[in-house]
Amino acid sequence: MLRYLKPIRTNSMEKMTSKDFTLLSILLSLCWAQQSDPGSERPPCDRCDLQLSCDCSHGGFTHVPMVTDLALTLDLSFNNISEVTEDDLTGHSRLKALSLQGNRLAAIHPSAFDSLWSLENLDLSNNQLKALNHTWFRKLGALQQLNLLNNPYRCLGSPSVFQSLSRVRRLRFGGPALEELMKGHLLGVTELEELTMHANNIIRYESGALADIWPLGHVTLSLHGPFLTNAALASAVLADVSYPHTPLVLEDLYWMGNESARPLKETAKKRIRSLTLRNFTASDEAIVSLLNTMTGVPLMVVSLEGMTLTGEGRWEGASSVDLKTIDEIYIRHPVVIDLFQFVEHSSYLFLLQYPSKVSFINAEVFVIPCLTSFLLVNVHYLDLSNNLLTDLTLRETLCHGCSPLKGLRVLNISGNALKSLSTVSHLVEKLSKLTHLDISRNAYSSMPQHCSWPHTLRYLNISRATLSTVTQCLPKTLEVLDLSNNNLKSFLLFLPALRELYLSGNKFLRLPPGWLFPNLQTLTLQSNTLNTFGHSDIRSYERLQSLQAGQNKFDCSCDFVDFLQSVFEGDGDVQLTDKEDIYVCDSPLYLQGEVVSQVSLSLYECHQVLCVSVICGVVLCVSTLACVLLWYLHAIWYLKMTWAWLKAKRSSRRRQKRDQEGTEARLSYDAFVSYSERDASWVENLLVPELERTRESSEDSMNAVSPRPLTLCLHKRDFLPGHWIMDNIMSAIESSRRTIFILSENFVQSDWCRYELDFSHFWLFDGNAGGEAAILILLEPLPKDNIPKRFYKLHKLMSSTTYLEWPQEEEKCEEFWESLHKALRIDD
Repeated sequence: MLRYLKPIRTNSMEKMTSKDFTLLSILLSLCWAQQSDPGSERPPCDRCDLQLSCDCSHGGFTHVPMVTDLALTLDLSFNNISEVTEDDLTGHSRLKALSLQGNRLAAIHPSAFDSLWSLENLDLSNNQLKALNHTWFRKLGALQQLNLLNNPYRCLGSPSVFQSLSRVRRLRFGGPALEELMKGHLLGVTELEELTMHANNIIRYESGALADIWPLGHVTLSLHGPFLTNAALASAVLADVSYPHTPLVLEDLYWMGNESARPLKETAKKRIRSLTLRNFTASDEAIVSLLNTMTGVPLMVVSLEGMTLTGEGRWEGASSVDLKTIDEIYIRHPVVIDLFQFVEHSSYLFLLQYPSKVSFINAEVFVIPCLTSFLLVNVHYLDLSNNLLTDLTLRETLCHGCSPLKGLRVLNISGNALKSLSTVSHLVEKLSKLTHLDISRNAYSSMPQHCSWPHTLRYLNISRATLSTVTQCLPKTLEVLDLSNNNLKSFLLFLPALRELYLSGNKFLRLPPGWLFPNLQTLTLQSNTLNTFGHSDIRSYERLQSLQAGQNKFDCSCDFVDFLQSVFEGDGDVQLTDKEDIYVCDSPLYLQGEVVSQVSLSLYECHQVLCVSVICGVVLCVSTLACVLLWYLHAIWYLKMTWAWLKAKRSSRRRQKRDQEGTEARLSYDAFVSYSERDASWVENLLVPELERTRESSEDSMNAVSPRPLTLCLHKRDFLPGHWIMDNIMSAIESSRRTIFILSENFVQSDWCRYELDFSHFWLFDGNAGGEAAILILLEPLPKDNIPKRFYKLHKLMSSTTYLEWPQEEEKCEEFWESLHKALRIDD
């Protein structure tokens, strides 16, 4: 016996897109700044996304909150708002959808909606509106959907509240308090795609009140009371809305007698094609009455949702029923009160041979006998989802692989207790026309290496299992594969025909290699552990057009941010079809939680190597220029001089201390001679013999004692070996009364001579020695311009001190020597 299951329905949602999110963000911020007045009684709501959709539901608001004037959708459902004032929605001329569902709304100002001239969807359901006012909707000429369900109004009122709503295509009204519906109440409504009316307690209905609505696409009626107590009223309502191609849904029915389904005779007369009974309870007599009423009617679709059977299944009174036109049977969530007393009559199972689509959803079905399966000879679509099938009972249902369902194209056995993929593949292998197979939400934990599938299989759904690897078990013929919500970390299987691949909710760190899927057009990788992807990853997919990769742990590197922002702006061949605001940075830490499209990285962050190279190059250039400048200004020489002088000065103090203690005898010279090595012949052959020999002058001959010979300090002769050169120089200078500088071109050009004597000059001209301590001898004419600038004290000395020039004429040499002797013996 069969018990039936719950349908899986997918609702398509319109996505709002924007070409320039940056500009909108700026405008949005400005609007927030303007409307966030701390002195205002109305609180702000800051839950608006980049698509300008503001979700302020469940926020505890007691007044309509302030949001940006640029908002396109505003959801205020399930708050505590009791009133909409004249100014609450002023300025929202761009608003497309407004929901006030589930509040305590009891009062709306007549002009509250006047500024919403772009509004297309308005939901006022589940509030406390006791009366409807036509002035609310007078300016809503663009309105297409209006929901007024479950408010305590007794009637729609007059004049018609819909008289200005000629564009309305989806209308919902009524509730527990609705008592009457008269002609003129729906004036202005000319055609509808969907009409929903809750009139369980209606007691007055004027025939023809709904008859003027044409075309009428889909009708849902709740007529619990009329079916029980006023069959004529129910018949009048059904007569006004029944059309052959208008699907009819009847809700909240309670049928217990033979006449319960009598109002449906009006729909039978109109030869309707689709009938849905939702949330209804029926006895055996009511079922027989329903079948007899609908016999001969060209019904194509019969849906039974939330059906409760109170009888025992004794329906013999409808043995001659004629429903050969049925193409689809949809049964969801049936309940049998006396399950173990419910009888099964195989005489009624012949009805299963007619439909091509059969759905038993959420029906606790654990097995369909193989004999029953043989009756489903015309079935192309079979949905057994959300039941209790196991691998063993599935074998019986599909007749151990020899299923008679040779024409089956779509099989949905998701949400059962299946565990073996190899069992499923074996059982469906001989279904030679099977193209779609949904085995999701089962207990598959592993995938065998090889499986046998029908060669016609194109769509396979194994989502919401616990698979950790994929193998060659997957057929190469697949065009659509859904492996969402498993434990996969990689996908390395070649599928040449695959067009769509869904891998959300797994553990992928990177995109699968594109060369494995040469025809892939759609790839979904949301909610994985994806860190990054870029141009190279996308280019590996030859035909990829749509990618969804939000809600991952993105590392917001410069390349990734630039790539993603360019894709959002429409550059490239791939389109990101999910929302921008679900692409959020996870690292680095300072960007965690930031939307990638709003991230702005600095030049240094994006080009660190280049920036470091440029900085190093600039530092190198600056350092080179500084070194050149320092060399040109002799700064390095001054530093070395200072260091050497300080070191020599320290050695000098130690030496003077030793001399004072008498530990070392101090040498004494009349002069220390500083000269270039190239001028050594002149010093050694002329200067030294002349000054160190005993010399008599005309004045000396008159004295009793001849002048003593002079003592000179020469570096070649008198410097102590093994001592630091600076110690020798400082010691010689300190031990000499005078310093004789032998100036020449050789002196100022000799690097070694300059290096040696510069230190002595530094000490000599530091301000402690007077100018008379130096004697300058020019061996040859020496322009001051030829003297290096760092000899600035020598320049000063030559400008302020008389110096001796070595005469070029031999007869003047005696006069030169006389002058030099006098200068050296001035202390004597």
